[in-house]
Amino acid sequence: MKNKVLISDAMHPSIIPTLSELNFEVDYFPEITREKILDSLHHYYGLIIRSKTVIDRELIDCGRNLKFIARAGAGLDQIDIDYTTKKAIEIINAPEGNKDAVGEHAIGMLLALFNHMVRADRQVRVKNWQREQNRGIELHGKTVGLVGYGNMGQAFAKRLSGFDCEVIAYDKYKKGFSDNFAREVTLGELYEKTQILSFHIPLNSETRHLANEEYFRNFNQNIYLINTARGEIIPLKTLLNQLLSGKIRGAALDVLEVEKFQNLSDEQNLILNELFKLDNVIFTPHVAGWSEESYIKINQTLAKKIKLLKLA
Repeated sequence: MKNKVLISDAMHPSIIPTLSELNFEVDYFPEITREKILDSLHHYYGLIIRSKTVIDRELIDCGRNLKFIARAGAGLDQIDIDYTTKKAIEIINAPEGNKDAVGEHAIGMLLALFNHMVRADRQVRVKNWQREQNRGIELHGKTVGLVGYGNMGQAFAKRLSGFDCEVIAYDKYKKGFSDNFAREVTLGELYEKTQILSFHIPLNSETRHLANEEYFRNFNQNIYLINTARGEIIPLKTLLNQLLSGKIRGAALDVLEVEKFQNLSDEQNLILNELFKLDNVIFTPHVAGWSEESYIKINQTLAKKIKLLKLA
């Protein structure tokens, strides 16, 4: 009898034959409701999710036969890790699958920000030819400070290597990680030297609202900001205040503190509307790791890890 796996979020269709080759029976129900997951989860050996499905105690208790939960992506903030550990459920994610997409997207956003590409495009489309106003700045010679040096940080650093800039990185949980693409520094040196700040850290109790008003006061220079990690790292109010003060010279944001706009508070909605007015901020809708290629590579990464679990 084959072990059953439930896929409760939309994924690239290659996941089904891939898991079938590992001798799983796959139920692909991307439109399944939480209520139906709760009712049926006891039938499954494995559960594969993206970001729609929240893995809390109620759901975990219903999955009494679960051996693994696989997240098709990097972030695990939707999963109660402590409780799954207590229940001996293995947690798998796939940052290796979308790290290249994130690295390339971060480069693209940074270059677009430095060269005013979004504003210039809008102007040219209405036959407004503004060369001097759109004079860019070069990445060459700048110091890029990375917070976090896991898969995403390393991928970004590797792509920065061709721009002749200095890349420094601080990671609270790693030591001795300097390589050909980034130099490990203390938090103090990160504050001192950074001109472009990029976050590559997960969302958890320590990093939620990490980048508050006090955090930005630590930087010696006014900085450019890139966030392709999690929006909740930076409160919207802090973001606006730092941009208006000039401490943040410009921002490239793939993520926001609140991404479901219907859930914005009245204050957050007002703040976001003010951010939308700023020419030195560019946005994308949480798609940094969402390339055509990563959609498939995430499946391949998960399958490799699941196979190792089965053989263990």
